[in-house]
Amino acid sequence: MAVWLHSEGQLPARREEPALTSLYDIPLHTIDGADASLADRKGTLLLLVNVASKCGLTPQYEGLERLQERYADRGFTVLGFPCNQFGGQEPGTAEEIQEFCSTTYGVTFPLFEKADVNGPTQQPLYAELTQVADAEGEAGDVQWNFEKFLVSADGAVLGRFRPGVLPESDELVGAVEAHLPR
Repeated sequence: MAVWLHSEGQLPARREEPALTSLYDIPLHTIDGADASLADRKGTLLLLVNVASKCGLTPQYEGLERLQERYADRGFTVLGFPCNQFGGQEPGTAEEIQEFCSTTYGVTFPLFEKADVNGPTQQPLYAELTQVADAEGEAGDVQWNFEKFLVSADGAVLGRFRPGVLPESDELVGAVEAHLPR
């Protein structure tokens, strides 16, 4: 978008507004603390999920891992973002979270550092994701643990799935299958 500035006696000057940030440009950290970004996964269909270990929805890890196993060789991966904002249901350290996910649910998909998905300390990635509306046309704050965002292989947010949408639901599986890159 261009903005025209006028000053007395001069031709209008053109000023370019900065382009919107790509999801690929947002810095992240893995659960081990290593620098990362979604750019590391360009060309891959992504399902980003805020996760928690002590939630009534925690068994969704099982379905998320099944999606990972089923579609990983077709250019898909789940990315887990532990969050303690909802009822303090992810109180563990990075090591405790990894151990829980591995031993309880056999999670093989990547986990990232614990982060806030809402509010003044919101992770910048989630500041972008929460602008996207769900199937009912509602954007804004993440409602609870296990809210899901489907991101295309070229970095566009394709869909938002509220916590009650199970990983094995026809709605989510259909969206994944419709957008697999290969």
